[in-house]
Amino acid sequence: MKPWQQWALIGMFAVASAALGIWLRGEFDDARTPPAPEGLKVVALGESAEPLLGTTLDGVNQPLPGEGRWRLINFWASWCPPCVKEMPVLDAYHRAQGADGVQVIGIALEDAADARAFLDRVPVGFPIFAEPNSIRDSSVRLGNARGLLPYTVLIDPQGRLVAQHLSPFPDADDIGGWVEAAKADAPR
Repeated sequence: MKPWQQWALIGMFAVASAALGIWLRGEFDDARTPPAPEGLKVVALGESAEPLLGTTLDGVNQPLPGEGRWRLINFWASWCPPCVKEMPVLDAYHRAQGADGVQVIGIALEDAADARAFLDRVPVGFPIFAEPNSIRDSSVRLGNARGLLPYTVLIDPQGRLVAQHLSPFPDADDIGGWVEAAKADAPR
C-alpha cells in the first residue's frame, strides 16, 4: 500500500471514529436524562411557558415580571459555586439592558432565607424569587430534566420558551450573544 493510501485510510478511520463518538455521546446523554415526573408538563422549545409564577423572598406568590418583553430566567442556588460566580455577570447584563431591554429574573432553588443571606453579601439589581429545589421545580418544568445548575432559559414576548442554556456564562457579552442568537432563531 502506498503512503498516501495509508494516510487516506487513517483519515477515514479517524472520521468514522469521531462520528461514532458523537453519536454515542448523544445516546448516553439521552439515557442519563431522567423522564419528567408523572403529571408534570415539561415545556418544549417553542411552546408556551405561561403562566410564569414565582414566590418572592418575602413569600408573596405573583407573576414573574416582564410580561410582553423578552425574559431571561436564571435558576441558581447559593450552594452552587458556578452560580455564585455567575451572579455578578448576570447583574452586569441586567444593568446594560435598561428599562426596555431583556428582563432578567433569578429563581433561587433553595430556601428564601439562604438566598437572602447570599444576596446580602452579593447584591443584584434584578428580581429574585425562590422555591424549593425538587424534581418538580420550575426549572424542570422549563426543561432542566437533570436538575443541574446554573440553568438559564429565554422566554419571548409571547411567553414561549425559545432557548435553554445549561452552564454558567463567563461574561455579559456571552449572555448578550446567546440572547441575540436565540432571538434570531425564535419563531415569529
